Amino acid sequence: MKTITIKLLVFALLVFVVSCSDNEDNILATPFIPETETVTPPTPTFTSGSADFSKYVSVGNSLTAGFSDGALFSEGQDKSFPNILAQQFAMAGGGAFSQPLTSDNLGGLTLQGNVIQPTRFIFDVANQAPVRKDGTPTTEVLSVVAGPHNNMGVPGAKSFHLLANGYGNPAGVQSGAANPYFARMASSPNVSVLEDAAGQGPTFFTLWIGSNDILSFATSGGAGVDHNETGNLDPSTYGGTDITNANVFAQVYGGILTTLTLGGANGVVANLPNVTDAPYFTTVPYNPIPMDDGTAALTNGAYAPYNGGIQQALAALAGTGLFTPEEAAKRTIGFSAGQNAVVIVDEDLTDLGAINPAFAALPKLRQATAEDLVVLPASSFIGTLADPGNPASVNGVGVALADNWVLTPEEQTAIVNATTAFNTTIEMMAEQFDVGFFDANALLNIVGTDGLNIGGSATITDDFVSGGAFSLDGVHPSPRGYAAIANAMIDVINAKYGSNLPKVNPIEYTGLYVN
Repeated sequence: MKTITIKLLVFALLVFVVSCSDNEDNILATPFIPETETVTPPTPTFTSGSADFSKYVSVGNSLTAGFSDGALFSEGQDKSFPNILAQQFAMAGGGAFSQPLTSDNLGGLTLQGNVIQPTRFIFDVANQAPVRKDGTPTTEVLSVVAGPHNNMGVPGAKSFHLLANGYGNPAGVQSGAANPYFARMASSPNVSVLEDAAGQGPTFFTLWIGSNDILSFATSGGAGVDHNETGNLDPSTYGGTDITNANVFAQVYGGILTTLTLGGANGVVANLPNVTDAPYFTTVPYNPIPMDDGTAALTNGAYAPYNGGIQQALAALAGTGLFTPEEAAKRTIGFSAGQNAVVIVDEDLTDLGAINPAFAALPKLRQATAEDLVVLPASSFIGTLADPGNPASVNGVGVALADNWVLTPEEQTAIVNATTAFNTTIEMMAEQFDVGFFDANALLNIVGTDGLNIGGSATITDDFVSGGAFSLDGVHPSPRGYAAIANAMIDVINAKYGSNLPKVNPIEYTGLYVN
């Protein structure tokens, strides 16, 4: 009897609830939600571990300065990797971070009012091409920015320049004996970059130097001298586009680290990316010349005397070993319908005139191959007329590209060998001086192969304009690229020194400035 009574009671309650649910005014129609107390998550505590970020000084070249889009400008400096790091260091005891900011966002420099460095590149959407930003630079070299400056990145500096007294002397800028960027930030005309850096008593440093010891040779199309071949150990005699001898680099690098660590400072050193992997060397194809059958036939006819001369030289020098069939084939010029390789001057080819004056008129010409790297600025004139009044003077066809516009395989080998030697020194000395080691070369390899994930589905690559990692000069990172570099360095710092520094979100940094 009790069971029946309970069942009836439950049934009655169910009927009551269902019937009440049709009544909008019935409180049972609205579920009861208890009030909850808002809980504020605890603020994370960031620590420096065994490092001391109270006085951070960054030493290096344009990559440290925040150079981007072919210029140094204030917004780019704000997005330099050292400035990004300093902002993160501030959460774990880091101090103020001063940079020798330029006077505007145009970029470029003036010396006594005369423009000596151009404004920065910006992407022109209408023409789908990089252009120099309109305006006149307002950053005057002789207007020294009072320091001291924590960011001691000097665009254009090679490793041995950091030790050179007078490298920032304004009186030497015009002649090229001094660096205009250092001249506007040096504490005195005769001080060295390293003296100004070490004089601040850094407790933590980053050192990224050596790229320019190779890069200037590469961007000049191999126009300089490789001193690993000459054995020249006197950097005071080096030309601006020469490759620094690896032994000189090792001695200089050791001296820099000895000075920076004298006071017990911790730090991170970075190795060198393979510069020829940058868009400056990978964007322009070796075969950018389109032709139809008729144009190809006419062009082949124009090169017939040259090709005939090559065959005559081969026959005349047969059996001497001075001119091989392989080189003769390499120097033979031919075009067909479709995309064609540009004609280039290759100074590594045999000087036939020196062997036999009868062939002195034969230039050192060949067509580029997939192994050659055409530098980015050549894209601005390939296919145009060298002489507007001569339709046969097409640059890259009737007029060969000069040697400085192309990196040949032999020149690339010199670059790779120097990079390998320098990187061996950097990694060895990172261990010797017990500092963090950032493998920038490995990071760029990831960017260039699979792309680097920077959060969620976002990826940066080394594609020119669209990749997001590089700026419009094709060599230096974009702000987004610098943010990715800063994050990679934070990984190294946290692992080496036991800190727990947070990373930044690279997506919040631009990958491309447009007009």
